[in-house]
Amino acid sequence: MAVGKLTFTKAEREKLAEVLWLLNWISVLTGAILISLGVFLKVEIQKWQEVMSDQGILYVPNTLITTGLAACCINFLGGKICLDCADTNKFLRWKLVMMPYVICTFFFTSCVLAGALMCYSIRSQLEESIFLGLRNAMRFYKDTDTPGRCYLKKTLDLLQIQFECCGNTGYRDWFHVQWISNRYLDMTSSIVVDRLRSNVEGRYLMDGVPFSCCSTLSPRPCIQQQISNSSAHFNYNQQSQQLNLWRRGCRQALMDHYTGIMQSIGLTVLLIWLFEVLTQHKRAAGSDGVRYLQTAMENVIRLGDPDSESDGWILENSLAETARSNFNIIKNLGKCYQIDDDPNINVLPPVPSRRCHPGGSTSL
Repeated sequence: MAVGKLTFTKAEREKLAEVLWLLNWISVLTGAILISLGVFLKVEIQKWQEVMSDQGILYVPNTLITTGLAACCINFLGGKICLDCADTNKFLRWKLVMMPYVICTFFFTSCVLAGALMCYSIRSQLEESIFLGLRNAMRFYKDTDTPGRCYLKKTLDLLQIQFECCGNTGYRDWFHVQWISNRYLDMTSSIVVDRLRSNVEGRYLMDGVPFSCCSTLSPRPCIQQQISNSSAHFNYNQQSQQLNLWRRGCRQALMDHYTGIMQSIGLTVLLIWLFEVLTQHKRAAGSDGVRYLQTAMENVIRLGDPDSESDGWILENSLAETARSNFNIIKNLGKCYQIDDDPNINVLPPVPSRRCHPGGSTSL
């Protein structure tokens, strides 16, 4: 017994083809939206790529772009197929393409869902990438004359100013790195020399931060040196310390920025996936609308009358019979490559021995 069996008149078949054509073109637009979202996310990630480690997080926007391109191609072709399939003569041209098209639409819908889930599951990987990238960028902040690192100072300063943040997890992170190059240290000063010698690694560490950490909310000029020494500055109380520098770390600032983008894109992609599922009736068995059109047109050809009514279905047999049939096909395919273990197979019979006589004759 067929699953989901329906009867279609010629007008209903044409109407179904037109509806499927329209839905495919709407899906082309959703594919273009996926491409736009992927490009936007890729640009946003590459904007601060210098303060991120190479963790391969670009696979999310690349997946969205690839899925969007596939959606445009598949649904553009699908619109042409569905519109032509209303005509029995043109249907024969696309008959062998119908089932691969159904499989492609199902695969495409799965990729859209995977892209939406990636936007929510990448958080931990993104956080690790930002943490490691910021840590390395702060170490090389002073290397303005080193090729490949000369722009890190500018990038970090712009990051801290734009996102109103300081350091990796906080402004105290700058206390543990030498962010002033030796070129700008007075080596004749005993204070500088003593500080360099007091460090095991020979680094010049101090309780100071770059100018980009200064908060615009501070009522007094920014204090960048001897931050932890309240007695070194006049009228420098606890409230002044809190307003003096940005308190939030840049890792948290970037995570908040990218989390908002990821959640918005993930929600949009999820809505696109729901649209594909609901409007095109894509379920585990494939695209029902296309499947109905395919089977209805095949039955019209069998009947030989293009104007007659025809039955369409999702599965020609019941689920159990279809599963049993597919299992038997797979089983028979396996038997074709099975090696028989019979030891007597392909064994040649023994050749009788021949004895030679002195006269030159032979006998068995």
